[in-house]
Amino acid sequence: MTIQIRNTIRFILNHRLVQLADVSPVQTLLDFLRIDRNLKGTKEGCAEGDCGACTVLIGRLLDGKLKYESVNACIRFVGSLDGCHIVTVDSLAQPAGPLHPVQQAMVDTHASQCGFCTPGFVMSLYGLWMENSKPSIAEIEKALQGNLCRCTGYAAIIRAAEAISTIGDIGKDPLVAERDRIAGELAVLQDGRRVEIGSETERFILPGSVDDFAAVLEANPKATIVAGSTDVGLWVTKFMRDISPVIHLTHLEELRRITVDADGVTLGAGVSYAEAYPVIVAHFPELTELWDRIGGQQVRNMGTVGGNIANGSPIGDTPPALIALGAAITLRKGDRRRTVVLEDFFIAYGKQDREPGEFVESVRIPFVSDKARVAVYKVTKRLDEDITAVCGGFNIAFEAGRVSDAIIAFGGMAATPKRAAHVEAVLKGAEWNEETVERAVAAFDQDFTPLTDWRASAEYRQLVAKNLLRRFYLETQSSGGQLRLDRTIAVAV
Repeated sequence: MTIQIRNTIRFILNHRLVQLADVSPVQTLLDFLRIDRNLKGTKEGCAEGDCGACTVLIGRLLDGKLKYESVNACIRFVGSLDGCHIVTVDSLAQPAGPLHPVQQAMVDTHASQCGFCTPGFVMSLYGLWMENSKPSIAEIEKALQGNLCRCTGYAAIIRAAEAISTIGDIGKDPLVAERDRIAGELAVLQDGRRVEIGSETERFILPGSVDDFAAVLEANPKATIVAGSTDVGLWVTKFMRDISPVIHLTHLEELRRITVDADGVTLGAGVSYAEAYPVIVAHFPELTELWDRIGGQQVRNMGTVGGNIANGSPIGDTPPALIALGAAITLRKGDRRRTVVLEDFFIAYGKQDREPGEFVESVRIPFVSDKARVAVYKVTKRLDEDITAVCGGFNIAFEAGRVSDAIIAFGGMAATPKRAAHVEAVLKGAEWNEETVERAVAAFDQDFTPLTDWRASAEYRQLVAKNLLRRFYLETQSSGGQLRLDRTIAVAV
């Protein structure tokens, strides 16, 4: 196929078109804003997508519609921004004009003290306000999971979020009123060409299509694939790793498709956690709490399900749940595709069943049997925006009081996400009662030898895994569904 190549990236920054031909593959949006454009409203706090001080909004076209999302500028690479509209806090209010309603609400409710984190909160609230002008407290808290503040205790910020619509009219907001015009400008920028910038030692590529991506990766099998950059961003900001050449995928709509049929759901590998959320909640409601606790909203807007799998981390959030559900992935190299059951994809620490030049193209999640009960538990030091210590996924089917099938998978318990094969063997065919559960609990010692790190000790992890099976059993005996913390202290400690 004949590929047209462009050697510049083009995007709109606030109100102006930007065209760049000389961009480092490791330049972050935060550094570009503060150093290259002298826009100092966006702050650097953690440089790892954790604190939200660097939050900006990025608008992009998806199926012809313009959508704005909050993202962490500290780990978003400039090279991924082709065809986007970046909105920073600096553009919200004109120098001689009134404050933006979100800013005014923060002032009126005394929601800012030292002020360092305030721009990030403003941008997160702005993104929420555009999607939901009268959010509930729960919706506000969820939108602010990825924004940390040491001063105010958050109560005043929540009051500010509730007050925005009493100050301004969302219909008159520029990003709403001018959405059609901005969408038209972005459509012109998206010409379908491959973008190549830099030399062999410092180079990045934006393929023109998924077919083009397959060809580019086959020709550059050692390239770093960047989808959401929620992990790769830290390779650069924390470990100063050389990741060139880079292949960016954020712009490829073909990888962001979701299909639902009679047997299950297929997620393109580029589908973000936020994009997958409505489908997950509708068809796999047992995963809702897990999905709500993946990073903060900025991370869920950026991070991808396919990237979480391809990364191969033993503490990745989605693999234990997806393994328990019987998920499979499609791997592609050039024009060749093959399907791998997800549990078989993870071979050893840092090693997956993926050939050079091969990539994860999609994830297939079958629907749960009517006879099965599913649960997922994520155990962390803090409730929100924290990395897993132990994550357990349970999918156990029952018939006539016995266990007809069992799939139990854990993250944080081994070098890879792993099934509890011996535990499953004890359960299958047995009566579903406390005696069976306790026999299965003893089998955990045959399945796992966890390690000790700063997140948890080996002893704690082993005890938690055992207690999660006990918890699952108690929940199957309760008509109230999932047990809450105050009702599970006896089995959770």
